[in-house]
Amino acid sequence: MGNLKVTKLSSKKEKASYIYQLIKDIEALDVMIKEGLIEKSPIRIGAEQEFCLVNSEFFPKSNSLDILKEINDDHFTTEIGNYNLEINLDPFELKEDCFSKLHHQLSSLLNKVKTVAKKKDTKILLTGILPTLSLKHTKEENMTPIQRYYVLNEAIKESRKQDFYIHIKGVDEVNLLQDSIMLEGCNTSFHMHLQVNPNDFIENYNWAQAISGPILSACTNSPLLFGKELWSETRIALFTQSVDTRANSFLLNQKQSRVSFGSEWSTGTITDIFRDNVSRFRSLVTFEFKKDSIEMLQDKEIPNLMALRLHNGTVYRWNRPCYGIVEGKPHIRIENRYIPSGPSVIDEIANLMLWVGVMIGKPKQYKNIEKKMDFKDVKSNFFCAARYGMATQLYWNNKYITSEKLILDELLPMAYIGLRRAGILSKDIEYYLTIIENRVKSHNGSQWIKKSYRNLLKSKRPLNALQTLTSSIYKKQETDFPISTWNLLQQNTQSVFKKRRIVKHVMSTDIFSVDENDSIELVLNIMQWKNIHHMPVIDPEKKLIGLLTKADIKTYLNNNKKLQDSIKFIMKKEVISISQHSSLKEAKAIMQKHKIKGLPVVKYNKLIGIITTKDILD
Repeated sequence: MGNLKVTKLSSKKEKASYIYQLIKDIEALDVMIKEGLIEKSPIRIGAEQEFCLVNSEFFPKSNSLDILKEINDDHFTTEIGNYNLEINLDPFELKEDCFSKLHHQLSSLLNKVKTVAKKKDTKILLTGILPTLSLKHTKEENMTPIQRYYVLNEAIKESRKQDFYIHIKGVDEVNLLQDSIMLEGCNTSFHMHLQVNPNDFIENYNWAQAISGPILSACTNSPLLFGKELWSETRIALFTQSVDTRANSFLLNQKQSRVSFGSEWSTGTITDIFRDNVSRFRSLVTFEFKKDSIEMLQDKEIPNLMALRLHNGTVYRWNRPCYGIVEGKPHIRIENRYIPSGPSVIDEIANLMLWVGVMIGKPKQYKNIEKKMDFKDVKSNFFCAARYGMATQLYWNNKYITSEKLILDELLPMAYIGLRRAGILSKDIEYYLTIIENRVKSHNGSQWIKKSYRNLLKSKRPLNALQTLTSSIYKKQETDFPISTWNLLQQNTQSVFKKRRIVKHVMSTDIFSVDENDSIELVLNIMQWKNIHHMPVIDPEKKLIGLLTKADIKTYLNNNKKLQDSIKFIMKKEVISISQHSSLKEAKAIMQKHKIKGLPVVKYNKLIGIITTKDILD
């Protein structure tokens, strides 16, 4: 939606006016295609770089507007989270050294923001999901204070009429309710753009759909969310659920999510895709229109199709059709939205080259791909790649094939041919595609993050491991070496920054708790079996209501008559607790003052962990 001053569609008059403009935009696009007004050549590439802002402890830093103001460069813009920013790169004609030029521009712009950020004690990080994000960063107070984000948030919430239910299951599991679309702010991407000849748009769009699975499998970089190991590219599941306008009761019917891979092959022209979007998804926002697009064409003006672009900006296909104007000439393009940010700039440019190369290098055998592959197989490939990354078995050419074999034996050679045909410099082709080859043969971003995090957890508590992981990603990114050259972090890897020690760094989260109506015998045995010294007592809503220690129940060891009694008669009801963000110094002082050896950790009165004197000493 760019810098438009959008408002929520409310009155019947506003909705009717917007729909009128939207339909006129679609009609105008049809006219422009028919009359050959859409640019057919030269073909251009482009990209958008989203990135995170972090502080010296590698937690999100909410100062995006301050940094944006000082940069004062139109290439930069905001994101929904106030700890994220985006760079819109210039379009480059697909020829010669365009990829290295784009690489140079991206590096220069990142260096520009790094210079400004350093003065504000802020670092720049490229990663699909920032490992140190926590739920407190997904609240509405962390939304960038710009009208269009508030308007979109309210419009989607009003459409749902209930909280967002987020459930993602991988090795671990995340299951939560969210009252805003701010979980979208967890995702940072490297959006890639390829201009397409309007006469060949549907052919190219269907091909883009077909190759999404194998391309994504090599590029995954987002396996962690809130310290949980989920999908290889968790962004795919998280983004789909975080802006879903459907109420939970409708999830099983035929209505698609606004974030979608699609349900069938596309036919007709690009306008038929837009018609499908308009038919499926109601408009959420609007702005002030001055003239309709058909009138502009009649006056020999090139219309911006602002109503259509505004609607398209709230429909998030993973391969999204786009209309734009460059140097006064209208064009259409495909936006690849499924590639994550990072692990390094050089990896991102290699991803762009691989995708563009495969797009333009398609051999004749894959012409009319919709007649050769079932769309459900293509869609299955995409979600399998999001889940399993390079471990994916893809269904391709009527047989199962590993992601590694398909990329090395077919897609990389295809990309070489396409790029040479387009006149890309041989040295650039070799340089960037070799990065893909080495990555496929070693490890991609999600593999490196998962293995490194598991190693760190052997010697560190989760928060410490996440900060060490994130600081290491930052250090390695600064070299701009590709992920294939990154050595895995080991369990003895030390933090490369000074951090403030808080309760969350050392508290235990894998804790046992009991109900007040449980018997003394049961609780006594659990404490003995699991060598537990402090047993929290919680109510059905997980709120902390009591605490038992070994000292409280040791007198019952040989008293069989009392073992059947409920623990509510002997538990301590006046429980001293602490927040996860309190300092270890404060936790130690509380335990010394009250002569206790353990403190339950609570959030909104609900138990989330426990810290003991042993944790502090360790």
